[in-house]
Amino acid sequence: MWLAFMAHSSSGPGHLPLKEEIGGSNPPCATIVLVGLLFFGLVGCASPFQSQGANQKPAVPEVILATTTSVYDTGLLDALIPSFEKETGYQVKTIAVGSGAALAMGERGEADVLLTHDPESEAKLVGEGAVLNRTTIMHNFFLVVGPSGDPTGIQGGRDAPVAMRKIAAAKALFVSRGDDSGTHVKEKKLWSAAGVSPSGSWYQVTGQGMGQTLVVASEKVAYTLTDKGTFLSLKKNLTLEAMVEDAPQLLNTYSVMQVNPQRFSRVNGTGGEALVRYLTSSQVQTQIASFGVAKFGEPLFIPDLEKREKTAR
Repeated sequence: MWLAFMAHSSSGPGHLPLKEEIGGSNPPCATIVLVGLLFFGLVGCASPFQSQGANQKPAVPEVILATTTSVYDTGLLDALIPSFEKETGYQVKTIAVGSGAALAMGERGEADVLLTHDPESEAKLVGEGAVLNRTTIMHNFFLVVGPSGDPTGIQGGRDAPVAMRKIAAAKALFVSRGDDSGTHVKEKKLWSAAGVSPSGSWYQVTGQGMGQTLVVASEKVAYTLTDKGTFLSLKKNLTLEAMVEDAPQLLNTYSVMQVNPQRFSRVNGTGGEALVRYLTSSQVQTQIASFGVAKFGEPLFIPDLEKREKTAR
């Protein structure tokens, strides 16, 4: 059973029946050979993520996944995790927080796998040996979103720092996550590039995840920075519109990595490795490519199978 926790809120495999007679006149030895071939063929077709025997429960069944809220809020994990649990016998305990909090959990050995979108901080943990098998699995883009009236006139622009500068100059209400998440880190970089140190009554902080921050921005008729996936998944319930998108400064990459079991004895190394292997598989990449298309007309995330940036230590 997949357990999920939000920090900002509260039969074995089927077998093919063998016929009693294979070819009718086959001698017993031929039958044994054919049965043997079928057996090994079935074993060879087993899921590559199954580190345990077909009817054997993992010695440590719980795998703790600390993840950014965007992959939780969009429902992507709901689409991916159940298959992993069914195929392996592991149970994934998902803790959805900002990337900063997720990476801090990994740094303390309090999770087995991390799924985040803060490349610089991720690379730092790799360099320190706290995590390994880091792989970029998908991307989308950040968006600057705001009220339909767009009092700052930034809609349609392709330069995010310029847009942020205009918001600050107009003292238009801006809602920040303020939680050291990957989105918040990107926001701070955009303010810096704009030459702005945001402060004052026009700049408000939620300390919440992306979904809740979008709701607050919508209620307050404010601007905010969001990942595209979360925005599309909640858009029908918001009064916000995309203002700046597809700008070169707004690329948003997601990476998965295993917390190093050699450094932290309580980490589930076998389970963590199995989950990372699953999330970086072609099977999952195919699911990511189609996730959201039926509902939104476009995928919420773009798979990066052919552009992996993997660092193993």
